[in-house]
Amino acid sequence: MVLDVVLFLAWESVNVSRLLIVDDDVEVLALLKKFFVQHAYEVDVAADGEAMWAAIAQQRPDTIILDLMLPGEGGLSLCQKVRAQFGIPIIMLTAMGELSDRIVGLELGADDYLTKP
Repeated sequence: MVLDVVLFLAWESVNVSRLLIVDDDVEVLALLKKFFVQHAYEVDVAADGEAMWAAIAQQRPDTIILDLMLPGEGGLSLCQKVRAQFGIPIIMLTAMGELSDRIVGLELGADDYLTKP
């Protein structure tokens, strides 16, 4: 999972230095943050949409890694709102791996869609 995200970021050849990871699973947040910090990324984390907006207001990230299933407002809605307001690249990282889920995520503005193992 982490390798897929790293490969995407490298493939995009975008100068990404600040990531915002939005996921309600604290273990996923800790794992991803630890990995990316070890690879010289600045990482902010948020467990829901409200915390995501606060993090964006404080320091706009270069890329957002966004889960779909979040408490309160879901990832698809958040993706669509971020896309409407900012040009921040979004990687959907979720357990929902059906083709229809991928299509909807990409149509709502995600730049890529990766499934969790």
